[in-house]
Amino acid sequence: MTATAAGAPAADETAVPTPSLARRTLAVFTRNKLALAGAVVLVALSAFCFLGPLFHPTDQVHTDLGQANLAPGSPGHPLGTTDLGYDMLGRLMTGGRTSLEVGLAAGLLATFIGTVYGSVAGYFGGWLDAAMMRITDAALAIPALFLLVVVAAIVTPSKPVLILIIASVAWLSPARLIRGEALALRSRDYIHAMRLMGGGGARAVFRHIVPNAIGTVVVNATFQIADAILYVAYLSFLGLSIPPPAADWGSMLSAGITYTQVGYWWLIFPPGIAIVLVVAAFNFIGDGLRDAFDVRLQKSGGNR
Repeated sequence: MTATAAGAPAADETAVPTPSLARRTLAVFTRNKLALAGAVVLVALSAFCFLGPLFHPTDQVHTDLGQANLAPGSPGHPLGTTDLGYDMLGRLMTGGRTSLEVGLAAGLLATFIGTVYGSVAGYFGGWLDAAMMRITDAALAIPALFLLVVVAAIVTPSKPVLILIIASVAWLSPARLIRGEALALRSRDYIHAMRLMGGGGARAVFRHIVPNAIGTVVVNATFQIADAILYVAYLSFLGLSIPPPAADWGSMLSAGITYTQVGYWWLIFPPGIAIVLVVAAFNFIGDGLRDAFDVRLQKSGGNR
């Protein structure tokens, strides 16, 4: 160690700078191999659904019964055709676009509603919290699929309507989760300081509670999107999805299930595998984000 002219020890020039929070979070996430695999699968499926039609354009509106149920490998139809003559590969892209759009929008909307609802209930507490949570508990006591089927049977499904139907059921779980976060955060010193400075409830919720619970919100959003994609498949399988000629992976499964006895496996396996892959990808990403926002893992460099 060297000394300065005044005799004081000089600063250690070899000190390693502390990585930023974003870098520590990214480092923990990238160490999770399943999370990385989920991200790669999700990007690949998104590119397949949204960019694939540019390279393999097909007619997914008009039926062609003369081309119905062609096996995979037929000229111009790598994955064969459906029972109505639609190209299966093009149908898989179109159906995936619907499933991803509805699932993503419904999951994010449910997370937003649940976050605001839970934050308000947890921050204000008292009789308001009790009343809001009793409403949530009563709704959670009813099976989600039953509620979805009832609502979908009343209205005519379309993309916006399907998003609202799924979000109207899926916000309940994030509301309870974020309410617990808000109960813990409202007793922090910076919340008390904000109150003493004249800050109101809206400022506390949107400027302090929600931003400090963002890790929980982001992780929960990935699981909500995965659940929303499954809800789309459930409703479609029951015949309560967007009317034809529109399609999604669930409706493709529903249409192909009647042909299992005659061996038309290509009507079932592609959409089924796609649903499994995208739901597993979102769940793996959610697990990776949960670890990434864990302060203990950030300090340990991502090692459990």
